[in-house]
Amino acid sequence: MAHWTPNQYLQSMDDALSEKDGVVCAELLSFNHPHIANPRLQMEYPESTVQRVFDPPCDELIAAHLRCCWAVSNHDFIEAYGCQSRFLNSLTAFVKLFQTVKEENWPLSIMFSVCLDLRLFANSADLQASKKGKGKPGERLEKSAELLMSCFRVCASDNRASVEDTKKWGMLNLVNQLFKIYFKINKLHLCKPLVRAIDSLPIKDRFPLSQQVTYRYYVGRKAMFDSDFKSADEFLSYAFERCHRASKKNKRMTLIYLLPVKMLLGHMPKQSLLQKYDLMQFYDVAKAVSSGNLLLLNEALEKNEAFFIKCGIYLILEKLKIITYRNLFKKIYLLLNTHQIPIKAFTAVLRMMEVSDIDDDETSCIIANLIYENKIKGYISHQHQKLVVSKQNAFPVLASVLS
Repeated sequence: MAHWTPNQYLQSMDDALSEKDGVVCAELLSFNHPHIANPRLQMEYPESTVQRVFDPPCDELIAAHLRCCWAVSNHDFIEAYGCQSRFLNSLTAFVKLFQTVKEENWPLSIMFSVCLDLRLFANSADLQASKKGKGKPGERLEKSAELLMSCFRVCASDNRASVEDTKKWGMLNLVNQLFKIYFKINKLHLCKPLVRAIDSLPIKDRFPLSQQVTYRYYVGRKAMFDSDFKSADEFLSYAFERCHRASKKNKRMTLIYLLPVKMLLGHMPKQSLLQKYDLMQFYDVAKAVSSGNLLLLNEALEKNEAFFIKCGIYLILEKLKIITYRNLFKKIYLLLNTHQIPIKAFTAVLRMMEVSDIDDDETSCIIANLIYENKIKGYISHQHQKLVVSKQNAFPVLASVLS
């Protein structure tokens, strides 16, 4: 492969297409395959060579790929993305040819390979263009999403009776590619119709586990940003628990979002878990929340602010303050050992925690919010400026341990 001539490469591709071997075709059109390092196949103008062997639309597919090999060898990712875009337009036409052919979905492997490369090239091209001051941020990624959607529609519209051979088997792979783009360009609202499309599929639980794990990872992140923490916990927990044990990097990525969700639901992580996945940035956060130490929480958030912002979870972690208030106020309740606690006692402690410009009115608002969220059972007696808590289970249990 490393020494193939163009004719040898084209003959191998022709054989694979004749045998309808989608896996081999996908390899020969993938940038993970060794042939892309072969200088003989890095052709700036491959059209005439390819057209001697293939008819449309296959000639367009293969010529675009060989020119893309040339662009990549020159580290010109803007040109490589352009080639891959033309490639995908050709692939869409190529796949459509098979819509009328029953019980055949072998081109899906080709589509998966090309769509993956398209997204990666689009991302590299955007970075390259940004450094040169050309174009808008995410411009090519956004355009690549439109091309991926055209393939998604081809798969979604296949209504043949044979479930095993339907092109719907390509939907989840494409949805995951689209999720990666939408999260990158911050257009999460575009995920919603894709989730509906997958949820309505009878085969949604039969996709490969790796695809299901990726899907639930992104759906879980979307739920987290929508403040649907119970759903986020369900999806992210699925992704973490079923992610392959050797994929430590992916497990760590999942935990970055699962940990804030778990803590918001009252489950604190063990130190051993944080050490295992190199996420000790969360240690002081969890410690502060558990102990009701607002001062430590603010210090932990400030210390790791850059990391939390980069991961997009800083504002989510800010929501932990409400649980920290609850745990702090429970300590005051236990210390005073009374069911009627003066508001000013809470205010005094908040001032010790360096909560700026706090007064009894603001403290009452914090307490009222805790009562509304059922984190405290009781009511505020405004006449006596006291919190009157229930004599049974005044502070409903939250905390448990995530191991």
